[in-house]
Amino acid sequence: MFNRIKYLALVSLLMFLVLTISATAASVNNIQDTGLEAFFDNTMKSKLEKYHIPNATVSVVKDGEIIYKKGFGLADIENNIPVDPDNTLFRIGSTSKLITWTAVMQLVEAGKLDLNTDINTYLDFEIPPQLEKPLQKTTTGPITMTHLMTHTPGFEDHPDMLFRLSEDELLPLNEYIKNNLPARIFPAGEVAAYSNYGTALAGYIVERLSGQPFSDYVEKNIFRPLNMNNSTYRQPPTLNSPARIAKPYRFINGSYTEAGFEYIMLEPAGVMSSTASDMASFMIAHLSDGAYSGGRILKEETLKEMHKPHFTYDPTLGGMTLGFMEGVFNDKEVLFHGGSTMLYNAGLYLVPEVNTGIFISYSGGNHLLHAEIFQDFMDFYYPIKAQIKGMPGEGSRERAKKFIGEYQMNRKSVTTDEKIAGILAGGIINVAIGEDGYLLVTNCGETNQFVEIEPGVYQNLREGRTQDAFGPFHKIIFKTDPMGRIMLTTDGPMTYSKAPFYSTFNFTALAAIIIILIVISSLIYWIIMLIPGWFKKGKNKISGFSDIASWVGICTSITILFLFTNLFSSGIDPVYQLPQEAYTTIEKPLLDFIPTLMWIFSGLLAPLTAIAWWKGFWGRIARVQYSIFTLAVMGLMWILNYWNLFI
Repeated sequence: MFNRIKYLALVSLLMFLVLTISATAASVNNIQDTGLEAFFDNTMKSKLEKYHIPNATVSVVKDGEIIYKKGFGLADIENNIPVDPDNTLFRIGSTSKLITWTAVMQLVEAGKLDLNTDINTYLDFEIPPQLEKPLQKTTTGPITMTHLMTHTPGFEDHPDMLFRLSEDELLPLNEYIKNNLPARIFPAGEVAAYSNYGTALAGYIVERLSGQPFSDYVEKNIFRPLNMNNSTYRQPPTLNSPARIAKPYRFINGSYTEAGFEYIMLEPAGVMSSTASDMASFMIAHLSDGAYSGGRILKEETLKEMHKPHFTYDPTLGGMTLGFMEGVFNDKEVLFHGGSTMLYNAGLYLVPEVNTGIFISYSGGNHLLHAEIFQDFMDFYYPIKAQIKGMPGEGSRERAKKFIGEYQMNRKSVTTDEKIAGILAGGIINVAIGEDGYLLVTNCGETNQFVEIEPGVYQNLREGRTQDAFGPFHKIIFKTDPMGRIMLTTDGPMTYSKAPFYSTFNFTALAAIIIILIVISSLIYWIIMLIPGWFKKGKNKISGFSDIASWVGICTSITILFLFTNLFSSGIDPVYQLPQEAYTTIEKPLLDFIPTLMWIFSGLLAPLTAIAWWKGFWGRIARVQYSIFTLAVMGLMWILNYWNLFI
């Protein structure tokens, strides 16, 4: 009897503890839910005011449920229509890629697609095995779907073939894919370089293997099973529902300016429009073994394969799963993907360890605000107690010297006139050494201190969010790229190779400035020197040669000034925040003659300079001046050809 009483007492105690713990856990969840609402309400309100964001939407999921969703600001300022998380659509940019990669995995699951087979098997045109410059004529292995999903196919990038403001300029996916095949500049699987074309190519393969237009396929096989009834890849969005897209605005000179609808060329890579509620359903499916609300988009084992790492330069770096970027935020593994159009921005973050997902989208703000908000969330709910510390070790300064320099993004063009966009659009990381031996790494205008933890491996001493769009940027590891150059690798699908001095931004900008100054001063000098000759009646041999040489110099100078004026005349549009050439086709027929004129003039300058020295025409100072001008023109010709500006 006594033993039975002890047994019952023990069971009662255990039941009491279980109930108490359960009640406490439920209470914590309730507190968290309440605190979550206050956190996002306060955070979003302050961010909207700080960055002048006209409209935004947020959804948060946890343990298979939507625990928070809300709209902020006005979807239509003129008509005073607020943002509704259920019925207001936002363009989500490259976050759309997650839908594309999910569609690819469905075909893998169905046995129609093999991740490691040459993608030429699935195409109706051929991607050649040859690489272009700088690895001209090198033959490399085939590109696979895994390469596309991890952004390692080795394609160059064409940034001006993405946005348009007129529907008439859109091309069907199959036509775009075939007519705008980028050059292969790296062996597949070796260099991470984010590729919109690679994602669009995967979407085209989805079309071919499914026998359906891409937008139809995802509506039937992803949106419909998850009841994502307010999501679409159609441009502009057309839905059988009251849902409407939030109008995009940009805060300019104290007021909001409405922008026009932007059309995006590469449909599978970034055209999707969706609501916070619909994206919450998508997040839950990815956190719940591929199923939600009675619908299933992937089997559990397929989802696990998709979420596990498939490419990284080092196990300690966040790399790529099959479609998701991965990184460690506040000691927690996070799967994520951001997205930007000219007018909208979005970010989707999954924290599998705590079964939580966050989606944020908005128009008219800075591109990385969603990352800032997510980091605030992580700091609030999962703060880090220990700070990273470290001191440069013995010999670390000497070892770091070879890493000093400018590193340019490997997402670039090398065969078109867009080559120079790589240094003008901010795709640069600068590495220097501080007096105390720390590595000073400047990325997106922000400089962080890194400390060596082993040769070639450096840890960022800063916790929290950085300005990098592809990951936490908490560690960098120096490798070697296929050209033998030092390559900076870090979290996510991007790498940076050390640039030779002649292709750095500083050298190019300084050379251009010096050349322009020489051209302008020479033009003024020749005009001044020619004026007295216009009033002389007779001509001698020297003055005749002088006039010819001077007029060649004047014509060359005018041509160069005209070229520079046209190259940099458009500037950055305040609404779309890109040069006009990036989103519309601009015809400049006069520029077509510039290369020919420049070749003719530069071909005349060299012999005229040689004759002047050989025959002793003019004074020594005049000959030196003409020689300097000729060298400046030759240097400009080299720069223009190096950056493909005469293509």
